[in-house]
Amino acid sequence: MGQPTPALPPTPGPARTGGHPHTPDWWRTAVIYQVYVRSFADGDGDGTGDLAGVRARLPYLAELGVEALWFSPWYLSPMKDGGYDVTDYRAIDPAFGTLEDAEKLIAEAREAGIRTIVDIVPNHVSDQHPWFRAARSGGPERELFHFRPGRGPDGELPPNDWKSEFGGPAWSRLDDGEWYLHLFAPEQPDLNWAHPTVRKEHEDVLRFWFERGVAGVRIDSAALPAKDPELPDFVEGRDPHPYVDRDELHDIYRSWRTIADEYDGVFVGEVWLPDSERFARYLRPDELHTAFNFAFLSCPWDADRLRTAIDGTLAEHAPVGAPATWVLCNHDVTRTVTRYGRADTGFDFATKAFGTPTDLALGTRRARAAALLSLALPGSVYLYQGEELGLPEAEIPLDRIQDPMHFRSQGTDPGRDGCRVPLPWVADAPHAGFGSRGEPWLPQPADWPAYAADVQSADPDSMLSFYREALRLRPVLGDGPLTWLPAPEGVLAFSRAPGGPVCVVNLAEAPAELPAHTALLLGSGPLDPQGRLPRDTAVWLRR
Repeated sequence: MGQPTPALPPTPGPARTGGHPHTPDWWRTAVIYQVYVRSFADGDGDGTGDLAGVRARLPYLAELGVEALWFSPWYLSPMKDGGYDVTDYRAIDPAFGTLEDAEKLIAEAREAGIRTIVDIVPNHVSDQHPWFRAARSGGPERELFHFRPGRGPDGELPPNDWKSEFGGPAWSRLDDGEWYLHLFAPEQPDLNWAHPTVRKEHEDVLRFWFERGVAGVRIDSAALPAKDPELPDFVEGRDPHPYVDRDELHDIYRSWRTIADEYDGVFVGEVWLPDSERFARYLRPDELHTAFNFAFLSCPWDADRLRTAIDGTLAEHAPVGAPATWVLCNHDVTRTVTRYGRADTGFDFATKAFGTPTDLALGTRRARAAALLSLALPGSVYLYQGEELGLPEAEIPLDRIQDPMHFRSQGTDPGRDGCRVPLPWVADAPHAGFGSRGEPWLPQPADWPAYAADVQSADPDSMLSFYREALRLRPVLGDGPLTWLPAPEGVLAFSRAPGGPVCVVNLAEAPAELPAHTALLLGSGPLDPQGRLPRDTAVWLRR
């Protein structure tokens, strides 16, 4: 065993203790922190983050003020896609710890007032999963996947023309000549959700984790598991789509909801759909509780477009009474500071490129303002680890990249590793305090110690101090619906309660006059000498 994770110095304010209260609707307004375990904190010094590292940092998370932790997959996995290729949902990957470690973490987090959300990947499993290993050998388990003979005189062509989400064909051929479907990497064979064994197994897995005290489940690629049984060629505009947003999914999620309701559990779905009406179907009262809001995440730093995204999000949730979710970054997305520091601040996998010029000062200023904006909106907020430290996207040396997106794109896409670099905790410790001995699994940039949590804890103007204060003050804003207030062009202003505090965000070029107010609760940056709100700055005001 390695040396214990270096401790952070104490900071003012008590951590929450004694467990969270029984509040069934906590998920409607919660701030939920995403933990990418592999890169959060290394408790045993082997260079890989683990559950021991998370347990050691629970006081930090409690002081930050988050109400739940969403863990990216921590299950047994060959890690061909960062853990989203699962071999066994009932076992923790040895790199992270043991099932007992997970149970202790869930319990200790609960004592600190923090709930736990785990990740489920229903579309596929690892090619090392016992089912697929048996299927590869020709067993009856082939019925649990999508196996088909190929096309062409000798079956040398894939069964259809579907493309992988990671690039290239969505089919791979085995030595016996049959092909299997994988909408992601070849190491991630798609499951056949028309088979009752697949449905029962996932229902059992949900019960397994709910019985261990988790409060909720995040559903990866939630709109993809069901497939047209004919597996036809893709035709643009065909309705229904052969593998996206099929009606069969709703029966699956209704059956899951009955299980969640037994445990007061909640679901959040990763649902990427442009049709707001079809998106809202997943959030009906007997299906998922919430779904991720990608319109807001992918919106450029532009007042009109942000207001459109906010209004559209609230409108599409209103008919089903579901709360909106707001997120600026996650494990698949270029970090906020870097994205907002680029000329084109919209998000698109295809626009990511090596060496894209970024103004980090501009990006940091906008990221702070965006934090106040998102935290003031009605609904829940997801905060990706390291965003509270203001971390930029890291450029990973070519020989250290591990993301399959990079390799499946023949190197044209740098992949997602740049937002997954291990966190800096202690500036003057080895590997910036991430772990005590082994080199981190992804290299940390040379300037990472400057972002370390211990340095920022001692700086009242740091990003970390700013986030702590924002989360502490957030309840003061009220819990009512959003009301837009009159504001100059390029400025967003709204409140959540009649006569209550106001959030103002200036995205215009010129400084903006503030509305009448009695106190400045919090600002993402200082006002100008005339008391005006500078460009790319946000404030919360008491009226």
